Amino acid sequence: MASNNSPIIEKFDDLLLTFQKGMKPKADWRIGTEHEKFGFYHGTNDTVPYGGENGIRALLEGVQKGNNWAPIMEGDNIIGLKDGMASITLEPGGQFELSGAPLNSIHETCKEIASHLKVVRAAADPLNIGFLGLGFQPKTALEDVPMMPKGRYNIMKAYMQKVGRLGRQMMFRSCTVQVNLDYSSEFDMAQKFKASLALQPIATALFANSPFAEGRLNGYQSYRAHVWSDTDPDRTGVPKFIFNKDFGFADYANYALDVPMYFVYRDGIYHDVSGLSFRDFMAGKLKGFEGQLPTQKDWEDHLTTLFPEVRLKSYLEMRGADSGPWSRLCALPALFVGMLYDDASLKACLEIIKDWDYEDIEGLRRSVPMLGLDAKIAGRRAQDIAKEVLEISRAGLNARAQLNAAGDNETGFLSELDEIASSGKNSAQKLIEKFKNEWGRDINRVYEECAY
Repeated sequence: MASNNSPIIEKFDDLLLTFQKGMKPKADWRIGTEHEKFGFYHGTNDTVPYGGENGIRALLEGVQKGNNWAPIMEGDNIIGLKDGMASITLEPGGQFELSGAPLNSIHETCKEIASHLKVVRAAADPLNIGFLGLGFQPKTALEDVPMMPKGRYNIMKAYMQKVGRLGRQMMFRSCTVQVNLDYSSEFDMAQKFKASLALQPIATALFANSPFAEGRLNGYQSYRAHVWSDTDPDRTGVPKFIFNKDFGFADYANYALDVPMYFVYRDGIYHDVSGLSFRDFMAGKLKGFEGQLPTQKDWEDHLTTLFPEVRLKSYLEMRGADSGPWSRLCALPALFVGMLYDDASLKACLEIIKDWDYEDIEGLRRSVPMLGLDAKIAGRRAQDIAKEVLEISRAGLNARAQLNAAGDNETGFLSELDEIASSGKNSAQKLIEKFKNEWGRDINRVYEECAY
């Protein structure tokens, strides 16, 4: 055992254990939903700092006091809260994140999100704090966004400036909603990974909700997605090898080994090893840690520093959507559960993408942030693909037949996406029209329109 009380990694096959432990029978598949939101002060719409009588720390303490959640500490600072398998955490610029528990249905997901927002609002209202559901900070400049007191963020911030132009924008000014889904086997993981990765830009187009920056239009429908295109090429985007016929756990492990490290966490301290090699760590040659071998916890930490559009840990994370209003926080898990948790639906998704090559998919990923549903791949508009994917997802949700107390299944959570795909207008386009016309280009109106 190593100093972080985790088994030592002695050989390559040990790396695969993280992925293998995620394999579970279909009856045990669950849905984990995460969403981020921007805090702001009512009246000024300024970003909320960590400290002070009505800062993020006071907000976390208020939520803790009212709900008995256990604090997550780093040194003397409270940096999050935990309640069973759910947690509240902070992104670098104070974006407030709920990492939900693994649940059985989208009905349960929506109850969890509604309960979370109620709890957070009860603690936030006395502090004059509101929350905004957008994919990118609409007003505050990068240099004016406060940084949260988490050691790994200092390391990431410094490294981001070396490897891309927009990495710090991602860290401090973006918000997403994502869903984490299970797999039954290595083959099932590979099929789901391929389908969801190729179709992730369709989700980006449907959920595009970040057309503003620093009080102006930024020229994109999803500026958050554009930011990821120039963050760090070693760890972002669409890994080409995922589409290899025999793709499996070992391929992803080798990919992760070739992504430079950020840190090693020991005794409550993040040690900066940015740019160094996990392969050297496995050989006992990591600079500053010579003679030491990594642990499973080190490996799992490293996997969290990879940011492809779909990420593998002991589950698959769908990472392509902008954050948005309450209704779309429920729509994202519904979309992908319907696509991936039914065998016929997964097969239909794979049929859509069967003739796409890597260049097609990468081209779609790069064009969607600006063009949204008007982007094209292999001669087809993203809008038309979105309609087809929604039909597939609806069939998958119907097959699941997960009913609420009123007897409704999960297909109702797709309604807002149906309207977007049918009209060809996503949230970003609607906000752009309002900004130009109804709002008289006053960015402060977005804090009324998009607040929770």
